[in-house]
Amino acid sequence: MRLSTVILPDRRWAEGGRDSWQRAEELGFDTAYTYDHLSWRTFRDGPWFGAIPTLTAAAGVTSRMRLGTLVTSPNFRHPVTLAKELISLDDVSGGRITLGIGAGGSGFDATALRASGEEAWTPRERADRFAEFVPLLDRLLTEDVVSHDGEHYSATEVRNIPGCVQRPRLPFAVAATGPRGMRLAARHGQAWVTTGDPKLYETGTPEQSLAAVAGQIERLGEVCAKAGRDVAELRKVMLTGFTPDRPLESFDAFVDFAGAHAEAGIDEIVVHWPIAGSMFEADVAVFEKIATEALAQLG
Repeated sequence: MRLSTVILPDRRWAEGGRDSWQRAEELGFDTAYTYDHLSWRTFRDGPWFGAIPTLTAAAGVTSRMRLGTLVTSPNFRHPVTLAKELISLDDVSGGRITLGIGAGGSGFDATALRASGEEAWTPRERADRFAEFVPLLDRLLTEDVVSHDGEHYSATEVRNIPGCVQRPRLPFAVAATGPRGMRLAARHGQAWVTTGDPKLYETGTPEQSLAAVAGQIERLGEVCAKAGRDVAELRKVMLTGFTPDRPLESFDAFVDFAGAHAEAGIDEIVVHWPIAGSMFEADVAVFEKIATEALAQLG
């Protein structure tokens, strides 16, 4: 089991932003991720910084911990420009970058680049774009010269030399619960990401949520089998904070949560860095004890 964290880009670097990334490495987290959004939910009217510059800065003040997005989406990204930024970030970090990637949702990112009155993409349109985005990004990160003339994206003799430090490219952690997204994870992913079943967040029980996650992992296995991929090759990542559970309520609550999800097949749990007055508020002392002692407790 790996334990990782998400540090939201909501503070100026000199006013606590830097400290969180350094402290995350001191606490021993495997990976520290950040959200890749233009703004997000209740944080929309407050400070919010860009993911790639934040990760670049984090790479400069850490040395061991992996870094990544959780997640990047086509809502406001183009694979050509994103690939160039990722190759640069992977180089700066010394090969410590993981790209969390998903189809995106219907939040602020989905409308920020639209003309006034223009509707956001439907779920089907987002899935169609994602299905073209991921394979093209894979090529852009592994081939020196790429041309592509697709339905949604184009690339004309795009050069990405010298490529990633990590070979053949930096790893993809594909967020997906539907069959199309899972097929992309099976084909292109080194990890798969879930937040559980969103329908259970407010009205479900922890037991129902755990069963839903186990069902997702079972379906992922079926999709991988059809694709000729061993599902064991994919790391199964659980981003917490969106299920009926309260794993950061106490040390014992986290150990119980992590143990149950490990039995279900999850092998990396991601917890949010505490933010006072938000949905991610948590006792810092409990959070740090979880970071330093929980995995040993799980054995």
